Amino acid sequence: MSQYVSRLGGRLTAGRTARHAEPPRLRLPAVGHHRKPRRIAMLSVHTSPLHQPGTGDAGGMNVYIVELAKRLAAINIEVEIFTRATEGGLPPAVELAPGVLVRHVDAGPYEGLAKEELPAQLCAFTHGVMQAWAGHRPGHYDLVHSHYWLSGHVGWLAAERWGVPLVHAMHTMAKVKNAALAAGDTPEPAARVIGETQIVAAADRLIANTTEEAEELVRYYDADPAKVAVVHPGVNLDRFTVGDGRAAARARLGLPQDALIPLFAGRIQPLKAPDILLRAVALLVDRDPSLRRRLFVPVVGGPSGSGMAKPEGLQKLAATLGIADLVHFHPPVAQDALADWFRAASVLVMPSYSESFGLVAIEAQAAGTPVLAAEVGGLPVAVNDGATGLLVPGHDPADYADRLRRFVDDPHLTERMGREAARHAQFFGWDTAAAGTADVYTAAMHDHRRRVRSHHG
Repeated sequence: MSQYVSRLGGRLTAGRTARHAEPPRLRLPAVGHHRKPRRIAMLSVHTSPLHQPGTGDAGGMNVYIVELAKRLAAINIEVEIFTRATEGGLPPAVELAPGVLVRHVDAGPYEGLAKEELPAQLCAFTHGVMQAWAGHRPGHYDLVHSHYWLSGHVGWLAAERWGVPLVHAMHTMAKVKNAALAAGDTPEPAARVIGETQIVAAADRLIANTTEEAEELVRYYDADPAKVAVVHPGVNLDRFTVGDGRAAARARLGLPQDALIPLFAGRIQPLKAPDILLRAVALLVDRDPSLRRRLFVPVVGGPSGSGMAKPEGLQKLAATLGIADLVHFHPPVAQDALADWFRAASVLVMPSYSESFGLVAIEAQAAGTPVLAAEVGGLPVAVNDGATGLLVPGHDPADYADRLRRFVDDPHLTERMGREAARHAQFFGWDTAAAGTADVYTAAMHDHRRRVRSHHG
């Protein structure tokens, strides 16, 4: 399968390497003739790929795991995803798609267990994974791919026990999050930092979403650059499309046709900073009260993580700012409905303090909608500043208000940027991401076999 691959500073990179460059069309050297895996064990301890994104701890990582697993299965790599059972009576295994099996592991109480309490359940989870493996012949799994640090610890043990390589994806990193905390947000605990450091040392390959994330792994965690591979996540380009356009989407959702609609879509927590959008809107209305008639601000998502401490905090903020009539809260929606929200919006607003990639930015652009985002993490890769959206250095609501004002003053800006955004998003298909990931697996297996041979030699 052809894909975009290049080398950057000794690291394998798939997708875009420079901030806005066209991806180079090169084949990965010295991998084509090595065997790719037949079946992999994928680990997602704290969030099930069957859960609705935007609820609890379910978010971009859920979408990533589901889409990647489906596309890997399509290129003949079977995937078994192990996840913690969060309710009683779940079947031990569910077929998510042909070639993709979700295995439910009993570990700790089903309900009411916060992500922060899960480290205590990792032994039980590992036991469940080992029990499932014990029913198979040796060599059933060729490789372990763990997602997030909790899964990394289980993956480390499983890979050692099974004699296979471990590929790990951080998704987010404690040291990076702690370096850019939102006001009032809780720092990640030292136990997570220690855990991540151990996983980085143990993994055969680390998959980073962007070149910046790859550099953070090296800088913060002393990762071996030769082990770090950059593979940009993809977007479901069949689901997130321009479709029948903005007017039709607004009609379906019952939204005003002539409104300026800055949309927030995601988990409601300080890290994602939806409060900055509300403060920016309040500034806009203070400066120009006539905008009150034109603004409609949807917030689509549920409280999550440290946002659970005050789940009604954002509604109270809207009331305090005097814009409760403009802000409309909607619970998380299924992916097809989310695509309609993206189509309907004038602009998606992502003022996050930290984003390893920012998948929703690509999803919105694929639906023909520009993105106004903080210049953090992977967002400068996801958003082509000035062409497919606007990037803001820092988190001053006044800066976001100024950028939103441009959409007020130029009624054609949404359509102009939206057309470019839809084109830009086409570079981020999941087929490309799956092919790049498969090449990382193949390289990890090759290195692992060579190491085992030299050890026994």
